[in-house]
Amino acid sequence: MFLDMEGFRSLSKDDFRVLTIVEMGMRNHEIVPSKLVHRIASLRHGGTSKVLGNLHLHKLLHHDSSKYDGFRLTDHGYDYLAIKALVNRGVFVSVGNKIGEGKESEIFEVAKEDGTVLAMKLHRLGRTSFRAVANQRDYLGHRTSYNWLYLSRLAATKEFAFMKALEEHGFPVPNVMDYNRHCVIMSLVQGYPLAQVKQMQNPEIVFERIIGLLVRLAEHGLIHCDYNEFNILIDDDEKVTIIDFPQMVSVDHRNAQMYFDRDVECIFKFFHKRFSLSFQESPDDIDGAEVDMDENGRPYFSSIAKGAGFLDKELAASGFARKQIEGGVEKDADSGEESEDGALSSELNESDISGVDSLHLGEQQTLNCDDEKGIVEENQQNSEAGQTNGLETQDVSDKEEDNQTMNSKDTELTKRLKNQNRRVIASMRGGRKSLASRNTYKDKGRRSSQNSKIQKQLSDW
Repeated sequence: MFLDMEGFRSLSKDDFRVLTIVEMGMRNHEIVPSKLVHRIASLRHGGTSKVLGNLHLHKLLHHDSSKYDGFRLTDHGYDYLAIKALVNRGVFVSVGNKIGEGKESEIFEVAKEDGTVLAMKLHRLGRTSFRAVANQRDYLGHRTSYNWLYLSRLAATKEFAFMKALEEHGFPVPNVMDYNRHCVIMSLVQGYPLAQVKQMQNPEIVFERIIGLLVRLAEHGLIHCDYNEFNILIDDDEKVTIIDFPQMVSVDHRNAQMYFDRDVECIFKFFHKRFSLSFQESPDDIDGAEVDMDENGRPYFSSIAKGAGFLDKELAASGFARKQIEGGVEKDADSGEESEDGALSSELNESDISGVDSLHLGEQQTLNCDDEKGIVEENQQNSEAGQTNGLETQDVSDKEEDNQTMNSKDTELTKRLKNQNRRVIASMRGGRKSLASRNTYKDKGRRSSQNSKIQKQLSDW
């Protein structure tokens, strides 16, 4: 996908404001209504319509009017929001050419102010050739609704956490700098994918080093799940670097052994075909890790001792025990959803947008609170009425009087609920004029102005 940075320079502060509003609306809308965008943006002189048209022209928003008039964020619009946030932080100042592309991501060169070149990885889940990721990976947890932009953000968050932890434990991974939304900034590795290497001075040593890293990952509780010649970089000094981590799982995953054996088989097949290595004799020690081998030199997954660390639990990798008991208190691994939502709100605040609130959510909460109050009052009235009926059951005439009293109380309760609903609607309108009285300025000085006033009073009633 082509990343056009010419359009990025032409965008104004209002453009990024409207883009962020649409992003906020997509948390609970598949297509964000245009009226909601207008109400939150509050731009003067019809500026919101002009901004929406400009963003749609640059293909940053997609317009949909099948059910109602609304917009949704595109991949380019999401790219611009992430790049804008990282530029404001001072992580980089310019974007260069594309240097790599995979089935679920794209890699671009970016430069800092001092000229240092970094790598920017943009996650792009949801392509036509890779749409099964939503079922194969547990990014969503127990969520039922999602969009591909949100899945890309979750993948970037996971990869940043994995790379940070692996770097701290001495694994050869790129130095990760920062991330925002679906964008991860890391150091640029001066190497080549192993799939492009035709000749090597010491293929046996490189092979043992690569298998040793795979075993070390398992000892730390993690399995790469995509450990092949495309995700291993090697430089001129035959130094190995591992990349691509969002799909990593725990050794406690139900399919952990299958993933581990598949990674081992990919490395064995590549070195056998490319460098004609034979594996009849298994080495005694693979890169300092003592594990049992089969007759072809392949390590046994069951013989790996998990004692070097518990990164799968620290990073909440897929497949680890859902409830860990520490000090007699159970901790659920899925409790991180609230922190993710908090991180999303903090990301939205970084886009220099002030006074933007989700009115839709606020209205729902207000209605729910008033409904709960009405239900409590109704239950209290019913309980009092039940006690009255229980105490005065001796005379039939008394029962009839009680029934009449209950009916009158029910009518009073209905009136009170209607009044509460009217007050809620009035508070949501925020004191604005009703729809019937918005065009009354056209009738000033005429006889029909009196009719418009009457209509306004009727609408208020």
